Amino acid sequence: MVLDMTKLLMHGLLIVIGIGAAVSVVAAGDPDKGKTLFMVCATCHGMSGEGNTMLNAPVTGGQSEWYVTRQLNNYKVGIRGTDPKDMYGMQMRPMAMTLADDQVVADVAAYVASLSPPKPTKTIEGNAAAGKTAFATCMACHGDKGQGNETLNAPKLVGQHDWYMVRQIKAFKSGLRGSHASDTYGMQMRPMALLLATDQQINDVAAYISTLE
Repeated sequence: MVLDMTKLLMHGLLIVIGIGAAVSVVAAGDPDKGKTLFMVCATCHGMSGEGNTMLNAPVTGGQSEWYVTRQLNNYKVGIRGTDPKDMYGMQMRPMAMTLADDQVVADVAAYVASLSPPKPTKTIEGNAAAGKTAFATCMACHGDKGQGNETLNAPKLVGQHDWYMVRQIKAFKSGLRGSHASDTYGMQMRPMALLLATDQQINDVAAYISTLE
């Protein structure tokens, strides 16, 4: 009986191992492979991931690898870029969908994270001093220097275009972001964006973040 039970347990273990082997495992992103794939992205986002105001493309270079991965996947599955009012998201979604699988996404994210774009030019008029006060709430998750915090699912803000930050805060306020049933982290961000009651307060926060190094 003991021998039979041992055989049964071993058989079950082999089945589990077999199932595990059948699951697709994503290796760590390979920035060298990602570089080639990024050439398409660079058309809008720039060779250094510096973004392009004329093309409504934000800075991607130097952003945290985990966040780039999440947002590309959000576009792929329709968490972002499916709302008819989100014209810029709808432009981005087809590009994300060209990334065939999770490994390709990981490779692109690894390369994007390795880039060091120049600091963007300021375009938003705001009171940075007032923005610093308002940023105290944001700082709890995004860090005192806007460096982001993966544990709190908060992306890096420093080094981003001020106009893009303004647009995204407004998108969270209006429900363009953070309203999808599967957007867990967006739903966390939306009530924080709603604390910025006026456009001036939004501009002030963006102006302050633009001073961070």
